[in-house]
Amino acid sequence: MNLISLAKKVFDLEMDALRTVQKQLDSSFEQTIEVLERTILANRKIVITGVGKSGHIGRKIAATLTSTGAPSVVLDAVNAFHGDLGMVNKGDAVIALSYSGETEEILRLIPHLKRIATSLVSITGNENSTLAKNSDLILNVRVSREACPLNLAPTSSTTAMLVLGDAIAMVLLEKRGFKKEDFARFHPGGTLGRNLLLKVGDIMRPLPQIVVLEAEAKVKEALKLWNIKRAGAVVVVNSERKVIGIFTHGDFVRNYELNPKIGELSLGNVMTKNPVTVRVDKLAVEVLNVFEHNKIEDLIVVDEAYKVVGLIDSQDLAIHRLL
Repeated sequence: MNLISLAKKVFDLEMDALRTVQKQLDSSFEQTIEVLERTILANRKIVITGVGKSGHIGRKIAATLTSTGAPSVVLDAVNAFHGDLGMVNKGDAVIALSYSGETEEILRLIPHLKRIATSLVSITGNENSTLAKNSDLILNVRVSREACPLNLAPTSSTTAMLVLGDAIAMVLLEKRGFKKEDFARFHPGGTLGRNLLLKVGDIMRPLPQIVVLEAEAKVKEALKLWNIKRAGAVVVVNSERKVIGIFTHGDFVRNYELNPKIGELSLGNVMTKNPVTVRVDKLAVEVLNVFEHNKIEDLIVVDEAYKVVGLIDSQDLAIHRLL
């Protein structure tokens, strides 16, 4: 028995199932996103309910929605009739997960949900089921077979539900214009959240640690200050300390091959004019795109008046775990 082959077969079966469900996406998905967005804008919540394996998937979907700014709660279909139904309010949207669409506990909920006047979306593999017929919208996750060799244990079907839930959360996120700053607010405790909340000013090298000279200064002055401050670039400014150029160690090496007396030249003659800059109040994560797009090693940080306030070396990104 080749265990690796058996494992790969499970992967293949589940990937085939996902492709099938992907093809089944229709206007009901678009309408579901619209319903959920309206629910959130009305300051209502999304209620997820399911039983057994579907219930576990529902919990993960609710967690993903909540973490991306779409308030969601899990309604235990069994405990709903012992007080938990009180968490459902008029205007909420309910997503019910049941592959067969005939789960007894879920069906018992339907009349009560209708009475509360909620929107009911079903995620099911049976469009002709009782659940589907009583739903406002149906998201079809029908698969040809489970990955279970006996075709019994929920595997492909629950994977399809999980991925569809991710699709709902991510499309809703994009439609609502949910940004990195918003994501960070909901994840403040972890490294990801802390990094997303960092501003450029939090990671830059401040003025005392960098070399700033006017255009009339000699290259040899920059070299001396580089050694003292262990810097690899000099920010060139005018008399108002506004940035007009940059001269890096790499620039020095390249120019030295052409002119060994470069040390006597003024920075204004050898600097790179109009260098790439970033505002000090921008999010630090945005710096990654700037470095990647411009293929640079040093990034000048400026204030609203375009005056230099600091510098970011590409090596600083690793120190702050932004890479």
